[in-house]
Amino acid sequence: MYNPFQLLSEAFQADYRVNFSLESMAGDIMLTLADDQGVVARRLISAEQRNNPQRLRRVIDSLRDGIAQGRTPSTRTLLAISSGGQVSSHGARQPGRVSGRGVAALSVGI
Repeated sequence: MYNPFQLLSEAFQADYRVNFSLESMAGDIMLTLADDQGVVARRLISAEQRNNPQRLRRVIDSLRDGIAQGRTPSTRTLLAISSGGQVSSHGARQPGRVSGRGVAALSVGI
């Protein structure tokens, strides 16, 4: 059975803490990858991307490519711009906080 959350977790859990936040009533999620230094990448994943195995694989590959380019400030800014979110070294959002779209964030770590 296809489980996009499991695929995302397995793709990154060896190197990063993986967290998911519900971002919209349409089912968009925010994937946050963090290590001991803080947030490494954040990516908004639409319900359409999440529910299509080929599109989800492209998201995973895109994230891996972006992370592999390095962790310089310019790369972190580029990741934030491309993901529609902000990437900072101050850590991920806290579970239960309200997102910018007025939808309560549901964070799940696997």
